[in-house]
Amino acid sequence: MDNLTPKQIVEQLDKFIIGQDEAKKSVAIALYNRYRRMQVPDKMQQEITPKNLLMIGPTGVGKTEIARRLAKIVKAPFVKVEATKFTEVGYVGRDVESMVRDLVDVAVTMEEKEKFDEIRPEVSRKVDKKLVKLLVPAIKKEQKQENGMNDFMSMLTNMGNSSNLGDMLRPGTQAGNDDPDEGRDVTDDVANKRLSVKEQLDQGLLEDKEVTIQVEESRKANPMNDQMANMGIDMSSMMDSIIPKKMISRTLPVKDAREALIQEESAKRVDHDEIYQAAIEKTENKGIIFIDEFDKITAGDKKTSGEVSREGVQRDILPIVEGSQINTKYGAVRTDHILFIGSGAFAESKPSDLIAELQGRFPIRVELKDLTEDDFIQILTKPDNALTKQYVALTKADGINLVFTKEAVEEIAKVAFDLNNTNQNIGARRLSTVLEKLLADILFEGPDMQMGDITITREYVKEQVGKIVSDTDLSRYIL
Repeated sequence: MDNLTPKQIVEQLDKFIIGQDEAKKSVAIALYNRYRRMQVPDKMQQEITPKNLLMIGPTGVGKTEIARRLAKIVKAPFVKVEATKFTEVGYVGRDVESMVRDLVDVAVTMEEKEKFDEIRPEVSRKVDKKLVKLLVPAIKKEQKQENGMNDFMSMLTNMGNSSNLGDMLRPGTQAGNDDPDEGRDVTDDVANKRLSVKEQLDQGLLEDKEVTIQVEESRKANPMNDQMANMGIDMSSMMDSIIPKKMISRTLPVKDAREALIQEESAKRVDHDEIYQAAIEKTENKGIIFIDEFDKITAGDKKTSGEVSREGVQRDILPIVEGSQINTKYGAVRTDHILFIGSGAFAESKPSDLIAELQGRFPIRVELKDLTEDDFIQILTKPDNALTKQYVALTKADGINLVFTKEAVEEIAKVAFDLNNTNQNIGARRLSTVLEKLLADILFEGPDMQMGDITITREYVKEQVGKIVSDTDLSRYIL
């Protein structure tokens, strides 16, 4: 982020999104202003608040994609929420504060991944040693009577060294429990076999071989946890400290077993309090909340007393956008410097229908334009993730070399553009609908036939979707 200027941010967005230059420019400036803010004296930093954006435009023109790609480029916590899913305080439904909690969850996941990646080489070496032991198990010792007394004495020792009941009872925390060789004899024959297996493992020859591992059983989701999280209480962690998780056996391919063991071992090594603190800081200074369907919470002229007040939802959103403290299960989060991006078509309402206070909190208005036929052609070919490139990659899995001619791409764009004009305009999403219908036979027959090279021409496009497009009633249901 530090090295990306607004111009460079736009260049990165251009790789994935066609057109909408004004919107890209506005979000790039808003993002870079965060970096500028971090360079000013601390006293002034607190006074500089983000300039929230309101994106106005029909569906399928790139509103959500711009925000999502932006978050990936700058590695910022990002959540997309729908304004219509929230209800006014006092009604059944999600309260608006949940979007901040969702954002912190994303930030925690990001921080955990960073920490896990830092220690991965060291953890991988330990896990590979464990996998070798599991693939070539040691010889089980004969049970002796004193073993029971030794286990009892070991438990008493653990009780004396731990103040946490969960630590005393949780499998894997007692000395030696994490070692597959515990209570077993490693004979010379076992040792020699392990040397051979280690060599094969290092060469990647055993990735598909199955191995049985012991992992902690995941707890079932409890609705009560979400309710307690609203009050800043982490019930799941509290339960973990009181009731130990069960250890279960799972038989997995070596490649999957390795990942499961790496995740489990990494979780034991990192400082979770440090991760939570870093996640909260990242949320407060870099977080982006994208609120879709913003136009649907305007009252307009259709206000009725029987429905949940849309204006009430606006008033609940207002203090969060203005800057307030939200309690989460990881700690309190300030929303003063979170960037909010509102988005909506505003076809049946207008931004001025929002309450005045909320309008003032979204000072930057960006109107996105309808996509043209030429835009569709570029969307099909130019971006790194262009739809035609995606289908070429998909069919390659069946040994098919799919090629789209220039004329075919132009015809696909024309079909999609015409359908948007004659039916409801769904923007670039229409291209996916047309391509699915166009390639249906190839995608269906591909796995069972050696098709080899296939070239999609203008004539083929007309043959597959031409009749449907010309029949208005048919196109309304199929495309």
